[in-house]
Amino acid sequence: MLTDDELLRYSRQVLLAEVDVAGQLKLKQSSVLIVGMGGLGAPVSLYLAAAGVGKLILADFDQVDLTNLQRQVIYTTDQIKQQKVLAAKQRLLALNPTIDIGTVIEVIDEENINHLVEQVDIVLDCTDNFLIRDLINRTSVLKKKVVISGAAIRLQGQITAFDPNQTTSPCYHCLYGDGGDAQLTCSEAGVLGPMVGVIGSMQALETIKALVGFGRSLVGRLVIFNGLNSEFRELKVIKDPACKVCGEQNGK
Repeated sequence: MLTDDELLRYSRQVLLAEVDVAGQLKLKQSSVLIVGMGGLGAPVSLYLAAAGVGKLILADFDQVDLTNLQRQVIYTTDQIKQQKVLAAKQRLLALNPTIDIGTVIEVIDEENINHLVEQVDIVLDCTDNFLIRDLINRTSVLKKKVVISGAAIRLQGQITAFDPNQTTSPCYHCLYGDGGDAQLTCSEAGVLGPMVGVIGSMQALETIKALVGFGRSLVGRLVIFNGLNSEFRELKVIKDPACKVCGEQNGK
């Protein structure tokens, strides 16, 4: 059930026919793993906490650095040198003390990924590390968990979703193979802060849609945003029957 305070807190989205009280209750009962509390994880976590997602698990091994503050808007100057997940937890609970926040201060690897993915309904790929993205993908395919993946660098960003519960859904490996996407990081190539805000906000939107169950998902669609010209374009992504992660030889 939703309390009177919760109904008031979330009243503006409960007014939406797509959400309503039933949808808000679904959010309250949902859990999400956010891997990477950097430029994307910051807006994602803020919006999901504000929306009333019942449990967020934040995973990141890094500390807040002065160079993060230009785009990682969840942190403040006085939190420099604090663990990101602990600093973020403090901010998120100040925003919404009714939700549960879990923290993982370690690198995502083969030893911890299964346990983390098993605990949640949706996994948010907010990292810039291909090996971790690949690990998230393989585990989510195995555990049948939806992944919403975002990336942003320089003045360009992209977002897509993968759902192994849909037989026609591609996975991350279908899209990038063994090579991954561009391996540049923000520290090497730079990024404008609002770029990660745009993509992170879209990830939060897609997560809410998936948890509540409304709208058209991004499964099979890669949306690319060109911040220089303020242009969106969409590419179709198809499942690779020979994919070594989700292909037919794996019984997927």
